[in-house]
Amino acid sequence: MGFEEWKCYKLSEITNIIGGGTPKTSVGEYWGGEIPWLSVVDFGGGSKKIYSTEKTITEKGLKESNTKILKDGQLIISARGTVGEIAVVGKDMAFNQSCYGLYAKPLTTNNYLYYVLKQKIVEIKRKTHGAVFDTITKETFNYIEVSLPPIQSQNRIASILSSLDDKIELNQQTNQTLKSISQALFKEWFVDFNFPGATGEMQDSELGEIPKEWRVYKIGELVDSVSITHKFPKGKAIFLNTSDIEEGKILHNNYSGKDGLPGQAKKSIKKLDILFTEIRPANKRYALVDFEADDFVVSTKLMVLRSISEIHPIVIYNFLTSYETLKELQHLAESRSGTFPQITFAHVKNLKIMLPGKELLNKYVDLAWSIFKQIKNNEEQTKSLIKLRDTLLPKLMTGEININ
Repeated sequence: MGFEEWKCYKLSEITNIIGGGTPKTSVGEYWGGEIPWLSVVDFGGGSKKIYSTEKTITEKGLKESNTKILKDGQLIISARGTVGEIAVVGKDMAFNQSCYGLYAKPLTTNNYLYYVLKQKIVEIKRKTHGAVFDTITKETFNYIEVSLPPIQSQNRIASILSSLDDKIELNQQTNQTLKSISQALFKEWFVDFNFPGATGEMQDSELGEIPKEWRVYKIGELVDSVSITHKFPKGKAIFLNTSDIEEGKILHNNYSGKDGLPGQAKKSIKKLDILFTEIRPANKRYALVDFEADDFVVSTKLMVLRSISEIHPIVIYNFLTSYETLKELQHLAESRSGTFPQITFAHVKNLKIMLPGKELLNKYVDLAWSIFKQIKNNEEQTKSLIKLRDTLLPKLMTGEININ
């Protein structure tokens, strides 16, 4: 396939663009129906497809507003505020006025158009304007030029990139399942007391009846909050703020020079430390460090919880990140006066956990740790796949790589 076969078009020449809308917020009969209603809050996570939305609307809400239906496989782009988020809708959805619905004209396909937009997104963002918010307008698409190969080549290119996105999405779905299994396992053993070898024999405790040979601990007996100042021996480090960890994931590994770091970049960490946010625990800013971490420095707004017992940190981590514990910590944060809903280690150390004897606890650790490691392996594979996709994308979309 020679580049001379490619033809140049305006983005508006290959794309149908439709606007969205919002039903009247004051009328309850417009909301809570069976029609997914997509807004910018539903983007994110790096997935190509969106399958669910935070809000839904009724048939009346659809008919009596400017919102329209995007069909399964059509595209959505955030056009205001956080501009340039692109996704494919995984089923029919309505959408709000902060987005545009897009679908391909006969010159291309929806699948290929998705990658055209991904390739051109930086250029699209440069064309935004607005007095208050950066905004993509319909006219923006008139200013962006794209080159298209013949449709057969488009299909081959989209197939290559889609195969990577499909694997990325599968890994993400698998990890969500594994996280659910991990939480369910913890609840089954440590809340419902349905564990291997359970006899039903119980004993009294300060938390009520617990199985024989189990014991109640305070978290402060098992971990301590440490604050050891990082020395920056290399003159640089990877800084993690509260926003740089989320639901077990560390979101970057970029080095920064010591002099360019904020004042809260203070704490050193090491392998098997638990990082747990002090601010808004319900936002799930936590992680278990499963690697050598000499080059990392973390914010003073992250608690660094380090084991002071023989109990494996995965047990404490799964307890602290369980739905019930996060809910309790969020309640404590909101009841505290201050600028933000915030907790301290004083709140955490007084939490109580029921644990079995060593033999049974080791069985749980083996199971929980294997699930945790599988999640981490999938995350590393996903990072590699994203890097490969992002490397191939511009080369395939410009003909630099000859797919023949």
